[in-house]
Amino acid sequence: MAQLPLTPGSTIGILGGGQLGRMLAEAASRLGFDVVVLERDADSPAGRVTKKTLVAPYDDPEALKALAGEASVVTFEFENVPASSVEVLAGLGVEVAPGPKALAVAQDRVAEKTFLNAEGVATVAFAAADSPETAVEAVAAIGTPCLMKTRREGYDGKGQQWIRRGDDAAEVFRALGGKPVIVEAPADFVRELSVIAARGRDGATAVYPLAENHHESGVLRRSIAPARVSVATADQAERIAAKVLAGLGYVGVIGIELFELADGTLLVNEIAPRVHNTGHWTQDGCEVDQFEQHIRAVAGWPLGPTAPIARVEMVNLLGEEVDAWPQYAGEPHTRLHLYGKREAKPGRKMAHINRVSPLG
Repeated sequence: MAQLPLTPGSTIGILGGGQLGRMLAEAASRLGFDVVVLERDADSPAGRVTKKTLVAPYDDPEALKALAGEASVVTFEFENVPASSVEVLAGLGVEVAPGPKALAVAQDRVAEKTFLNAEGVATVAFAAADSPETAVEAVAAIGTPCLMKTRREGYDGKGQQWIRRGDDAAEVFRALGGKPVIVEAPADFVRELSVIAARGRDGATAVYPLAENHHESGVLRRSIAPARVSVATADQAERIAAKVLAGLGYVGVIGIELFELADGTLLVNEIAPRVHNTGHWTQDGCEVDQFEQHIRAVAGWPLGPTAPIARVEMVNLLGEEVDAWPQYAGEPHTRLHLYGKREAKPGRKMAHINRVSPLG
């Protein structure tokens, strides 16, 4: 096992080489760490800014052995890392942070909501189903309209479908691939918020100001932070984050998506055991951003301050929208963050901008 805290010059491994891995690697570099990435793509965004890329599937035994030989600790940029990979690394004496419990909870939507409710954190009502027949029963129990989602995988609006009539339950179940699903009651929310929080190896926590988020077709388009919320709402979000972090025995940064109801109650929509799109605003709006915070946590360093230094509107640039980079680069109060992806596919996250203004 690694000696903690990691000293500058140590190597951190990252499973996944997309834009989140790239921004984690850049943060690690600022703190003096080397980074090795395990990624299927030889020309990944993260791989081009790291010491080494191991090109292989995430569960390749030889690649994991090579990663264990290079890295003192390993983290990941997305929550669908195979659980078997974490087990292999653990068997090789390498710790993965966040740990296996966070992965297991986040990879299964039923397990996730069951965990949250057990920790005293409110969610929408839900039911599980694993066949057309039980899907009909689940929809009948929740009522319509309701949302059916695959229990595993699916992101940015994929792997889910609204059900308006109970008669459609079996058909929608089959349309989603005949895989186990969760059926969720709708949330009558007034807006979507999120909180980014971190927990260190010593149990210390740090919570960022809330962000207000706006989605289109299931994809985050923009976040505004710090969100204008009451002290009571901010305190409620901090309590939720504390329960989730402690319940998972968490190390690192986590994103928690919230629904704010008309009466001020916050419901958790989902958790993401990693740095999060709704936390990109922290790069230009906080003393220490979410990426550095995550590296600090997994390396066993003290957590950094989360105080805001500016108000930020973060906007995702999808597909060919990134071609307008010269315009954004010329705006004096706009900070452009390009991901280095080679091909601008429709709907693909290519970059984001942070429009910065004074607090107030």
